[in-house]
Amino acid sequence: MIIYHGTTLIVDKPSADYSKRYLDFGVGFYITADKKQAENWAKRKAVRLKAKPIVNVYNLTDDFSEYKGLIFKDGDGEWLDFVANCHKGSLIYKDYDYVSGSVANDDVFLTVDMYVRGIWDKDRALSEIRYYETSHQICLISQALIDNDLNFEKSYEVK
Repeated sequence: MIIYHGTTLIVDKPSADYSKRYLDFGVGFYITADKKQAENWAKRKAVRLKAKPIVNVYNLTDDFSEYKGLIFKDGDGEWLDFVANCHKGSLIYKDYDYVSGSVANDDVFLTVDMYVRGIWDKDRALSEIRYYETSHQICLISQALIDNDLNFEKSYEVK
């Protein structure tokens, strides 16, 4: 399957230690099957760093049977709790080789933050999230998965 990583660098040898700790699914290498989403991520990072937006393109093996994964179908209560825990610095993501599910983009992040801070309960947060359009991400946590099943194809600058 073709997947993308938006950033400001050519990343031909991805690392599981690439990201910050307090992201949606913890520390890992974040990818998406949504090309437009990767391009938007690259543009946002490029503005922040005053750099060129780059999208890296990879081929990811479809067979993950030898890896332990956690797949969230949509932004449900389990997803909300997992993301909230990762945003608080929990290491629960380390139980998995990969985690897949919705992105807590800027709009959703604010809702998750209200839940994390105890301002909203889970039902209120979930009722808010359903109004936002979400996209999908995969966090590759295992370096073995990255080394064995993720193949760099090319990169391009987003115009």
